[in-house]
Amino acid sequence: MCTAITYQTKDHYFGRNLDLEYCFDERVTITPRNYPFHFRTMGEMPTHYAMIGMAYVAEGYPLYYEATNEHGLSMAGLNFPGNACWFEPKEGKDNVSPFEFIPWILGQCKNLAEARTLIERINLVNLSFSPELPLSPLHWMVADRSGALTVEQVSGGLAIYENPVEVLTNNPTFDYHMTNLANYMALSNQQPRNCLAPGLELSPYSRGMGAMGLPGDLSSASRFVRAAFVRMNSRSGAGESESISQFFHILGSVAQQRGCVDMGEGKFEITYYSCCCNTDRGIYYYTTYENSRITAVDMHREDLDGNRVVSYPLVTGQQIEYQN
Repeated sequence: MCTAITYQTKDHYFGRNLDLEYCFDERVTITPRNYPFHFRTMGEMPTHYAMIGMAYVAEGYPLYYEATNEHGLSMAGLNFPGNACWFEPKEGKDNVSPFEFIPWILGQCKNLAEARTLIERINLVNLSFSPELPLSPLHWMVADRSGALTVEQVSGGLAIYENPVEVLTNNPTFDYHMTNLANYMALSNQQPRNCLAPGLELSPYSRGMGAMGLPGDLSSASRFVRAAFVRMNSRSGAGESESISQFFHILGSVAQQRGCVDMGEGKFEITYYSCCCNTDRGIYYYTTYENSRITAVDMHREDLDGNRVVSYPLVTGQQIEYQN
């Protein structure tokens, strides 16, 4: 499963954990402005905004897991099995396949307001990239420094939610997650007061007891609550190093370790990678399960007026620096 978040200090940051029991040859991928996107029913987009993110590049086409464009608008697709529903093309709609959704929005929209206008016309259609790469059941978080939206297409149609906590995990639907947060309204980063029995001499016996009841399991509902609590209570300096360090600590609070989520047949779901993009500067940072050192790719060091996708394989081996 997965968790996506935003964070803001002086700059704005967007990223996610990718949690799966398998992986493709995903790479940090930059799509320049003149790479021609060919859409299944919407024709060609010969020019567009440049973008950077994680993608599996198939036949030269970037299948983005998440990405940020040159204006700071970001988008991530997260697993949504059993709820995601793809339709047949409809007259009067922008009929876009789910694998095209990220470039369709990020290629044309500078900000969240423009994205919402375009998304309202969307009909996500049941057209796969290829027989070998069928559609994944997804929902999406779209964000910039002004806020975030959650987009879900279910059997009843397209739903666009304001996302005030700027967190997204997986099932159930987003409205459930927001309702579920009410169960945790009493959580605090402060030490608790004795509301149980004011006449008794009860006092905290440990630090951190304001968060008593914060879920620690790896279900999507629990990760949503935990990520929301950690994100909304996070504090850091405004510098780049402090900001991205804090971002990865937030993601680390909901990371999955090998062995904790047994998928059967000897497979375990793990956090394959965690990423953090400085959306103002176009710098994409990541770590992998076996490599906790932060690696960076700067989209502005590439020719953004080019016409070919540029991709960098992940640095996956652990890098240890000896001090003696």
